[in-house]
Amino acid sequence: MNTSPADLFLQDIRIQARKLKELADKALVQVRDEDLTVILDPESNSLFMIVQHLAGNLRSRWTDFLTSDGEKPDRNRDSEFEPHAGTSRADLLASWEEGWSRLFGTLDGLSVEDLGKTVLIRSEPHTAVQAINRGIAHAAYHVGQVVLLAKHFASADWRTLSIPRGKSSEFTQAMHRKA
Repeated sequence: MNTSPADLFLQDIRIQARKLKELADKALVQVRDEDLTVILDPESNSLFMIVQHLAGNLRSRWTDFLTSDGEKPDRNRDSEFEPHAGTSRADLLASWEEGWSRLFGTLDGLSVEDLGKTVLIRSEPHTAVQAINRGIAHAAYHVGQVVLLAKHFASADWRTLSIPRGKSSEFTQAMHRKA
């Protein structure tokens, strides 16, 4: 069966998006509740803020992806970078799950024919491919921050999310044996 590059793109972007969420989820479970709100310096964001921001971004960008501007009128981006007293970890993660659910639902519903359509983000036109790549790159940027901060807070208790230090050769040999 011939699979077009556009089909391959859609298949892979769905996989990569799920991998990003899995990385962040595996990092976040290693962090104590009290570490979620720690800010390392005045110019940094806490894990709470990063998760809150990414959840808001995902909800806004991926709701009605093909039919409305990705910056929804009800989104208050600036407030995503402020602490919200009384918001529990469960509340934060519910918002997180909603945002990712919007992304996955949208990606799963896209067809090859949708990829050339025009998508607006803050009134700026993008092809759907450009908007998808922009959104995934943005998510990857913040997932990297989540992993870095979670690793910092977990410290010696950190459970690696990829190849453990000093084990690259073993990992590569095992992959060659599977091939």
